[in-house]
Amino acid sequence: MKRTGKSGVSALRMGSVVMILLIALALLSLIALTVGSAGYTIKSIAAALFSGEESTIRTIVVNLRLPRLILAILIGMSLSTAGAILQSVMRNPLADPGTIGVSAGAGTAATTILLLFPHMTNAVPLFAFAGAALACLLIYTMAWKGGVDPTRIILSGVAINSVLGAYNALLQMLHSDSLQGVLAFMNGSLSGRSWSHVSVFGIYAGIGLVLSLFCIKGANTLQLGDEVAKSLGVNVSVTRVLLSAVSAFLAAATVTVAGMIGFVGLVVPHISRLLVGSDYKQMLPVSMLLGAVVLLLADTIGRTIAPGMEIPVGIVMSVTGGPFFLYMLRKRGKVSGN
Repeated sequence: MKRTGKSGVSALRMGSVVMILLIALALLSLIALTVGSAGYTIKSIAAALFSGEESTIRTIVVNLRLPRLILAILIGMSLSTAGAILQSVMRNPLADPGTIGVSAGAGTAATTILLLFPHMTNAVPLFAFAGAALACLLIYTMAWKGGVDPTRIILSGVAINSVLGAYNALLQMLHSDSLQGVLAFMNGSLSGRSWSHVSVFGIYAGIGLVLSLFCIKGANTLQLGDEVAKSLGVNVSVTRVLLSAVSAFLAAATVTVAGMIGFVGLVVPHISRLLVGSDYKQMLPVSMLLGAVVLLLADTIGRTIAPGMEIPVGIVMSVTGGPFFLYMLRKRGKVSGN
């Protein structure tokens, strides 16, 4: 017997969506390995990998393209998961990691180190993570008034984002001759990432994604509303803080390795709901897969759309994600009005 409903879909549809996303991810992965400044066929790549001999193809694929591919998948999964969880916490489909100031906090800390303490560049990931955690703590402190209200979280996030944005702009204006590294970070890029980045971020992403699976029950409960959740014996404020902490952890980890990448956590969960409904048992896994597909596609487009140059994945996501999200909102509004 197939289970259907407003918040869920049949097992057959869920399986079909997952299968399509897995196939799309596999095909995109093959394309990402073959295209770039030097194009290779799948046959030549396979021959180089299994020959056991060092070659240009093997070096480029193994040391440059493969770690970048893995990072794109992990970062896409992490950002989409972070956004999906936050949207449940705030009961708002427009919420994403940037809403609660995680990205702004990480960006501010990284900008400060890159411009004021350039000799500490190697410590940027650590400071970016600390900045994200501090911003999240400040926002929740400001939003706390006998409990945590989603509206106050959003308003506090807007205020923190505004202040930190002004600070970043002032800092960049005062150090306009040293902006190359900062711009790469603020635009979000996977260029030059290596296996060392994969090994470090893989640990953070693995921990965060596993923790997110334990958030499914809480996320579904928060969607019911505060009163219903309380009647079920759930401590709403504590649940919000815990879920937000997992989301902040995932988002901050991505910022430390790839910089500021927007719209993944905003658009992907929204599309996932249209595909499989709002039940997080189905929506969260689909968001992970779809996030991996979207970010890998955006990174591949950025590497190939302009011969001789590379467009950061953060810019590609901003250019394509913004208009697409507006289209989805307009389409959803028409459906709701009928």
